[in-house]
Amino acid sequence: MKFSIYQVSRKGGRDKNEDRMGYCYTRSSGLFALADGMGGHPEGEVASQLALQTLASIYQREAKPTLPDPTRFLLDAVLAGHHQLVRYATDKALLDTPRTTIVACVMQGNSAYWAHCGDSRLYLLRGDKLLVRTRDHSFTELQGSLTHPLPAAQRYNRNVLFTCLGSPGKPVVDTAGPIALQPGDKVLLCSDGLWGALSDEAIVQHLSRRPISDAVPEMAEQALRNAGANSDNVTALAVEWEGGAEAEAGASAAAQTDEVFASTIEASLAPGVLATEEIDDAEIERSIREINDAIKRSARRRH
Repeated sequence: MKFSIYQVSRKGGRDKNEDRMGYCYTRSSGLFALADGMGGHPEGEVASQLALQTLASIYQREAKPTLPDPTRFLLDAVLAGHHQLVRYATDKALLDTPRTTIVACVMQGNSAYWAHCGDSRLYLLRGDKLLVRTRDHSFTELQGSLTHPLPAAQRYNRNVLFTCLGSPGKPVVDTAGPIALQPGDKVLLCSDGLWGALSDEAIVQHLSRRPISDAVPEMAEQALRNAGANSDNVTALAVEWEGGAEAEAGASAAAQTDEVFASTIEASLAPGVLATEEIDDAEIERSIREINDAIKRSARRRH
């Protein structure tokens, strides 16, 4: 597997950057993820980082060198991140749980799979055509799909989400794929600081007309200019697919074995926060077991 990647994150007009992004890969599989810590709740930067660390930890354990079931991995790992946030809030005796949106994509074989919760987005382009754009878990997106749109006075702010990681109830996580990839296909993961200041059409134009190494920083700068002094954090990670199983992982042609694992997701946070290697197998197994038990109970109720 081979890909090119470019990523950028800017604080904008906020006091701190609560967005996080990163990727992990073996020689035959890649995980790309982005999380946007939510303002109005405590420690948004912890929420986004811990969610990504959980993804990376489970990916490292299961990608040997491929994931047996990428869709199942994405669902389990995203929900495990939610459980980690709830436990973190309990351990710290916080009055509210840190919360984050998340979007994650696995590229494996010649296919892409993805999952998202909240309003961090994935775009998939082939040439100058937008093949996929995830639908936000927001009341604005729901209103847009209504047969009879609500009057302007009754519409919600676009920032009002009905789900996220760290929420009181079980998060809504949408998964999709596999979708067959072709060399030259581009996948963009971004926070609402980018897409909120740039239209889908503008994003497609930037990505289709330039290499990702030029398009991504220019989109970030344009989003900051459009939003002005009160700009949100702006974060984007773009991947250009170059080949499947016959190509070697990463941006270089270095030989790799089945056991090679590389990650750009930081393993440490502030003092007292779990690092990736500290999220042990027992913790992960417990989260996944709880998720699977809940799914089985739901299935029994439906029948």
